Amino acid sequence: MRVTRATVRAVNALTARWAGAVGGGTVFSAAGVWPLLALLADGAGGAARAELADAVRLPTGQAAAAARELLGGLAAMRGVDSALGLWTKRTLEVREAWAAGLPAEAHGVLTGDLGADRATLDAWASKRTGGLIERMPVALTDDTELVLASALALRTEWLRPFDETPMESLYWSDRVPLGLFRSTALLDRIGVADTPDGHVTRLKVLGKSAIDVHLLLGEEGMTSGQVLGAGVGILDGRHPVVPGDRLPYGDPGPGLRVEKERCTSPQPPSLDVTTVAYDMSARHDLLRLHRLFGLTTARDASRGHFPGISEFPLAIGSAEQSTTARFGARGFRAAAVTAFAAIPGGAPPDLRYVTTTITARFDRPFAFLALHRHSRLVLAAGWVTEPELYPAEDWD
Repeated sequence: MRVTRATVRAVNALTARWAGAVGGGTVFSAAGVWPLLALLADGAGGAARAELADAVRLPTGQAAAAARELLGGLAAMRGVDSALGLWTKRTLEVREAWAAGLPAEAHGVLTGDLGADRATLDAWASKRTGGLIERMPVALTDDTELVLASALALRTEWLRPFDETPMESLYWSDRVPLGLFRSTALLDRIGVADTPDGHVTRLKVLGKSAIDVHLLLGEEGMTSGQVLGAGVGILDGRHPVVPGDRLPYGDPGPGLRVEKERCTSPQPPSLDVTTVAYDMSARHDLLRLHRLFGLTTARDASRGHFPGISEFPLAIGSAEQSTTARFGARGFRAAAVTAFAAIPGGAPPDLRYVTTTITARFDRPFAFLALHRHSRLVLAAGWVTEPELYPAEDWD
């Protein structure tokens, strides 16, 4: 199933807004949250319905269909596993029209035995992410009437792997990061965008399964939100990128050096990239950012807000996401599990021949976007501040 451009833009817009609300090293997935918000919007009423519609940036009448379209599109992507789950107490009657829009196998039961229910939810999260996320990020209590969750896992191997090497970095001078190096003649893998907040260098790392990772290095002083927002703007075509083969000599962008080099025989131009490996996890309390996710009214437990889901008055008691991402020499993997619980109420001058060499170094905090190459849907995003360390034993 194809994901329409309108849905991709809506999900990516949530990525950009979320990026502006977080700080420090982190990883998150708006693609894991958005379909849940859209399904909740479809079943909400009053002010909660309006707020959720604003969060998903689609009319509520279109939200459920767009959520199903997104989930179907994710299921069809190579390298991506996704799932939706719904668990309710036996005493909670869910409206048939709303439940009919969910996958047939999605609906499970909350028995009221918190230990058993927790084990069931954790097992679902682990199975659906291939063990990358072991626990369902939900506050399960005796009052929990309903749990709505999504799982998203992606894996890809690079078309061209990196070589591992120790990296020297002024920013990380107190440690030796695990550096990743590779050289290519494809200069269009790198480019520079001039954005309202500053110049951003974008490196495309292509995966075998049409899952790519874009590394984004902004000017010093740019925030994580500004750099990630610029990355989404590049995908949307709002910030044109000057590709590597058109960059001027000198230092045309953050972390970049373009030089003319002499050599003893004709050589193609080269792009030499050095970055760092990273392995990171994060957990997000979505209710802390209730305005961003359209949950301000929905969290008010003094009354119900989802008449389209059940006659029983429901409010959002917890909303969390657990995420993980690893970027290594051979590939990338990431996962996110998001859950909502309803309760009552990222040269020698004499040499003859000349070639161009572009050197790119991601040796200070940078952003990343993991995306589906053809639709440009962002699946995971993050800000890297803590690289993996070069193994001490490899120095011997």
